[in-house]
Amino acid sequence: MSHLAILPILLPLLGAAASLFVEHRRIGATVQRSVAWVSMLATLAASLALVTRAGDGEILVYLLGDWPARLGIALMVDRLSALMVLVTALLAVACLLHACSGWDRRAPHFHALFQFQLVGLNGAFLTGDVFNLFVFFEVLLIASYGLMLSGGRGVRMAAGMHYVAFNVAASTLFLVGLGLLYGLLGTLNMAELAVRIAALPAHDQSLAKAAVGILLAVFCGKAAVLPLYLWLPETYTRAPAAVAALFVVMTKVGIYAVLRVGSLLLGEPAGELAGYGWDWLMPAAVATLAMAALGVLAASRLRMLAAYLVLVSAATLLIAFGLRQPDIIGAGLYYLAHSTFVAAALFMIADFVRRTRGDAGDFTELLAPLPARGLVAGLFLIAAMSVAGIPPLSGFIGKLALLQAVPDADVGWVWSVILVSSLMVIVGLTRAGSRVFWRTPAKELAAGHVTDPASKAIHGPSRHASRPLETAAIVLLLGYGIAMSIYAAPLIAYAQDAGAQLMVPGDYVGTLKATPPQRRAP
Repeated sequence: MSHLAILPILLPLLGAAASLFVEHRRIGATVQRSVAWVSMLATLAASLALVTRAGDGEILVYLLGDWPARLGIALMVDRLSALMVLVTALLAVACLLHACSGWDRRAPHFHALFQFQLVGLNGAFLTGDVFNLFVFFEVLLIASYGLMLSGGRGVRMAAGMHYVAFNVAASTLFLVGLGLLYGLLGTLNMAELAVRIAALPAHDQSLAKAAVGILLAVFCGKAAVLPLYLWLPETYTRAPAAVAALFVVMTKVGIYAVLRVGSLLLGEPAGELAGYGWDWLMPAAVATLAMAALGVLAASRLRMLAAYLVLVSAATLLIAFGLRQPDIIGAGLYYLAHSTFVAAALFMIADFVRRTRGDAGDFTELLAPLPARGLVAGLFLIAAMSVAGIPPLSGFIGKLALLQAVPDADVGWVWSVILVSSLMVIVGLTRAGSRVFWRTPAKELAAGHVTDPASKAIHGPSRHASRPLETAAIVLLLGYGIAMSIYAAPLIAYAQDAGAQLMVPGDYVGTLKATPPQRRAP
């Protein structure tokens, strides 16, 4: 148990290495998938253990190589980071299940890249050092480049190249900010930064604001905040369904970084830097929410609609976290988990609809036999109700908890923004569902035939079949939401405890300082 903090990073790293050894064609897909599942289930078990361990409020510190935090890599585990790791593991289980329906055979090195992306995601949530946050960002981004571009051509390659170019530019800017911060404060450990930035002399305040501002801009770019959102809709729309579903949590990495850095470096003890950046971050989040809601209304494809729903959830979370109140942060964390699972399910549903329509990209009727049509329509209905906030699903509980926790001074505008955007989302989902699922298909479709010759020539009738593993992945993701509704009380209580712990950065800082290395290097 003393090494529990590193297991969510170490296990997928070992799984990625093992996947490279067994990916030869002669070994076969069964062995490759077995290795991937052993690693995935072990990571899930470690994530559950980490949440249980952090649930009592203990903050775990793990010093890699037993070096002091200012010299080596320190992992810090509190309720927030443990919760994010668990959400990532639960999402990854469903994405791997969907990929094992056959897409993993068409992507070179899929299982190794998938595991490496988990390494980067978990590392970003667990690290206590800003430089190693950059390192884990790069690990997950490089893996995502491979997953996005594998087997792609045409518009998917173009969208992938835009995605790569944006993130390379953001990473360069990230390094500039880190260099400024290190040159000014002499450390990049988050806990030590919190101490040193509070004691910064007045003549260095402007440089510190520039460095922190650069970091916040990079994190907001990762979270796709307006105007840095242009990379997301096409990237998520063109990515394979299992990959797009896993990418849903990547915007949450940027939001997590804003929340973590904002609570540690820009809290009340920071003096002149306290609350720096939030004055412009809140209007940007509101503008992003308005733009994303309009995108949902204007979307002509289900996958584009799902991409804009990712932006809706990201903007809603930034508004909630920007209010910087423990209760609303806790409600936001519950909503974060809900929105991650349901958006991923929508990408998988949209992929099935796309396959049944050939190359048609607009909202046209679902060309599938009636049993498959009824199944996917029912799954879409559950997902849409959850996204729209219809009781008793987790979307309703999450938004209700958010609105109830809003401070009295901010009730008017926050309620207006969230409720109006929710109405626009309901209209967009209703429009999409009625156009795709409500229309009565031709009699030929009831027998499983395709009336569109072009579609039949390109894809054939077999593409209309519902693959069991794909359906199981969608059901699993929607099942997470139903479970969140059933166990809403303990889950919201845990999330609110995480929010309260986050708003007391002194505990985070004190725990690191009270954990010296067990042995000293000579």
